[in-house]
Amino acid sequence: MANRNAQTARARGALVERFAANWLQQQGLVLVGRNQFVKGGELDLIMKDGDILVFVEVKHRENCHHGHPLETVTPVKQQRLVHAATIYLARHALSCPCRFDILAVTGTPPDISFEWVKAAFDAF
Repeated sequence: MANRNAQTARARGALVERFAANWLQQQGLVLVGRNQFVKGGELDLIMKDGDILVFVEVKHRENCHHGHPLETVTPVKQQRLVHAATIYLARHALSCPCRFDILAVTGTPPDISFEWVKAAFDAF
Protein backbone atom coordinates (compact mmCIF):
# COMPACT_ATOMS: atom_id res chain seq x y z
CA MET A 1 0.00 0.00 0.00
CA ALA A 2 2.82 2.45 0.86
CA ASN A 3 4.42 1.85 -2.54
CA ARG A 4 1.10 2.60 -4.25
CA ASN A 5 0.71 5.85 -2.27
CA ALA A 6 4.25 6.87 -3.23
CA GLN A 7 3.50 6.17 -6.89
CA THR A 8 0.31 8.24 -6.67
CA ALA A 9 2.18 11.10 -5.01
CA ARG A 10 4.91 11.00 -7.69
CA ALA A 11 2.30 10.99 -10.46
CA ARG A 12 0.47 13.92 -8.86
CA GLY A 13 3.78 15.79 -8.46
CA ALA A 14 4.68 15.19 -12.10
CA LEU A 15 1.26 16.45 -13.20
CA VAL A 16 1.58 19.61 -11.10
CA GLU A 17 5.08 20.24 -12.49
CA ARG A 18 3.74 19.91 -16.05
CA PHE A 19 1.02 22.45 -15.27
CA ALA A 20 3.66 24.68 -13.66
CA ALA A 21 6.00 24.47 -16.67
CA ASN A 22 3.15 25.25 -19.05
CA TRP A 23 2.03 28.21 -16.95
CA LEU A 24 5.56 29.62 -16.76
CA GLN A 25 5.91 29.23 -20.53
CA GLN A 26 2.71 31.27 -20.91
CA GLN A 27 4.45 33.94 -18.81
CA GLY A 28 7.30 34.04 -21.35
CA LEU A 29 9.88 31.64 -19.91
CA VAL A 30 11.46 28.88 -22.00
CA LEU A 31 11.75 25.35 -20.62
CA VAL A 32 15.33 24.06 -20.56
CA GLY A 33 14.97 21.00 -18.33
CA ARG A 34 13.00 19.35 -15.59
CA ASN A 35 13.70 16.98 -12.72
CA GLN A 36 17.47 17.24 -12.85
CA PHE A 37 18.84 14.96 -10.13
CA VAL A 38 22.23 15.47 -8.54
CA LYS A 39 23.72 14.00 -5.42
CA GLY A 40 21.93 15.67 -2.55
CA GLY A 41 19.16 17.38 -4.49
CA GLU A 42 16.82 17.82 -7.39
CA LEU A 43 16.00 20.80 -9.60
CA ASP A 44 12.30 20.80 -10.47
CA LEU A 45 12.34 23.13 -13.48
CA ILE A 46 15.16 24.89 -15.29
CA MET A 47 14.00 27.71 -17.50
CA LYS A 48 15.32 30.72 -19.37
CA ASP A 49 14.00 34.23 -18.78
CA GLY A 50 15.81 36.16 -21.48
CA ASP A 51 19.50 35.57 -20.77
CA ILE A 52 18.87 34.48 -17.17
CA LEU A 53 18.88 30.81 -16.25
CA VAL A 54 16.09 30.27 -13.72
CA PHE A 55 15.97 27.39 -11.27
CA VAL A 56 12.33 27.01 -10.26
CA GLU A 57 11.30 25.13 -7.14
CA VAL A 58 7.69 23.99 -7.52
CA LYS A 59 5.80 23.52 -4.25
CA HIS A 60 2.25 22.16 -4.19
CA ARG A 61 -0.44 21.93 -1.56
CA GLU A 62 -4.07 21.07 -2.17
CA ASN A 63 -5.02 23.77 0.35
CA CYS A 64 -3.32 26.02 2.88
CA HIS A 65 -4.85 24.47 6.02
CA HIS A 66 -1.43 23.25 7.10
CA GLY A 67 0.55 26.21 5.81
CA HIS A 68 1.33 27.85 2.50
CA PRO A 69 3.56 26.04 -0.01
CA LEU A 70 6.09 28.90 0.13
CA GLU A 71 6.74 28.10 3.78
CA THR A 72 8.23 24.73 2.85
CA VAL A 73 11.31 26.24 1.19
CA THR A 74 13.44 26.47 4.31
CA PRO A 75 17.03 27.75 4.49
CA VAL A 76 18.22 24.11 4.40
CA LYS A 77 16.15 23.48 1.24
CA GLN A 78 17.58 26.68 -0.26
CA GLN A 79 21.13 25.44 0.40
CA ARG A 80 20.32 22.13 -1.32
CA LEU A 81 18.93 23.97 -4.35
CA VAL A 82 21.99 26.19 -4.58
CA HIS A 83 24.23 23.11 -4.34
CA ALA A 84 22.24 21.30 -7.05
CA ALA A 85 22.32 24.38 -9.30
CA THR A 86 26.10 24.69 -8.85
CA ILE A 87 26.56 21.09 -9.95
CA TYR A 88 24.18 21.58 -12.89
CA LEU A 89 26.11 24.66 -14.05
CA ALA A 90 29.44 22.82 -13.77
CA ARG A 91 28.14 19.72 -15.62
CA HIS A 92 26.93 21.86 -18.49
CA ALA A 93 29.94 24.22 -18.45
CA LEU A 94 27.63 27.21 -18.05
CA SER A 95 28.57 30.65 -16.84
CA CYS A 96 25.51 32.88 -16.99
CA PRO A 97 23.29 34.97 -14.76
CA CYS A 98 21.03 32.78 -12.63
CA ARG A 99 18.19 33.19 -10.20
CA PHE A 100 16.12 31.02 -7.88
CA ASP A 101 12.33 31.28 -8.14
CA ILE A 102 9.60 29.51 -6.21
CA LEU A 103 6.28 28.66 -7.79
CA ALA A 104 3.64 27.90 -5.16
CA VAL A 105 0.78 25.85 -6.55
CA THR A 106 -2.46 25.39 -4.65
CA GLY A 107 -5.53 23.35 -5.54
CA THR A 108 -6.19 20.06 -7.26
CA PRO A 109 -5.39 19.77 -11.00
CA PRO A 110 -6.76 21.07 -13.21
CA ASP A 111 -8.29 23.62 -10.77
CA ILE A 112 -5.06 25.18 -9.47
CA SER A 113 -3.66 28.62 -8.81
CA PHE A 114 -0.09 29.88 -8.97
CA GLU A 115 1.93 32.30 -6.87
CA TRP A 116 5.29 33.05 -8.48
CA VAL A 117 8.09 34.53 -6.40
CA LYS A 118 10.93 35.65 -8.64
CA ALA A 119 14.41 35.78 -7.11
CA ALA A 120 13.00 34.23 -3.93
CA PHE A 121 16.47 33.79 -2.44
CA ASP A 122 20.11 34.28 -3.34
CA ALA A 123 22.98 31.83 -3.54
CA PHE A 124 25.00 32.04 -0.34
